[in-house]
Amino acid sequence: MRVVIAGGHGQIALLLEKRLADAGHDPVGLVRNPDHERDVHAAGATPVVLDLESSSVTDVTHVLQGADAVVFAAGAGPGSSAERKETVDRAGAALLADAASAAGVARYVMVSSMGTDKADPTSDDVFQVYLRAKAAADADLRGRSDLVWTIVRPGRLTDDAPTGRVTVGTSLPSGSIARADVSDVLLSVLESPAADRRQFDVVSGETPVRDAVASLISLG
Repeated sequence: MRVVIAGGHGQIALLLEKRLADAGHDPVGLVRNPDHERDVHAAGATPVVLDLESSSVTDVTHVLQGADAVVFAAGAGPGSSAERKETVDRAGAALLADAASAAGVARYVMVSSMGTDKADPTSDDVFQVYLRAKAAADADLRGRSDLVWTIVRPGRLTDDAPTGRVTVGTSLPSGSIARADVSDVLLSVLESPAADRRQFDVVSGETPVRDAVASLISLG
């Protein structure tokens, strides 16, 4: 399976690239900075320099040719402006979806966030702008009938060692999860039809990742 990951130098993306490569898949990591190509290659992925903020649908479509799935793991990042939450977290996600449709890539996995549905609709606080941007990107993806989408909404991210065990649900209480466990969830989502057209929260828990993902088929 050829999987193109937007935000390919992010912490979760690098972990996912390694897991995909180890599982025999063909990961491709999109990066803005050419200096990041080495890290993506070391993770077992093919690096491609492409900036979603300055690329056209045609540019991205060309890169996605032959892919089986895309993962949106990009983000403006901590300390970025409210404007970049819109241009990366919302518009970048929509651009990737437009390109996936144009390239005939049916599978789209979104790395979102818990709490997007509780964003303050009027606040100028940058984090609230971020949550609104993610909520808009998620809503846009859910409305695309030509894409088989999955929206993964992790809790507070940590750099803890992976446990391999999580809790999933449509609306969970706040919690945390190791980035390494999120990458395992993403791999399982890509490999399992149980996650097709599902949106779910995920935090650390007691259920093995693959069993948790398999249980998504019972979610409404």
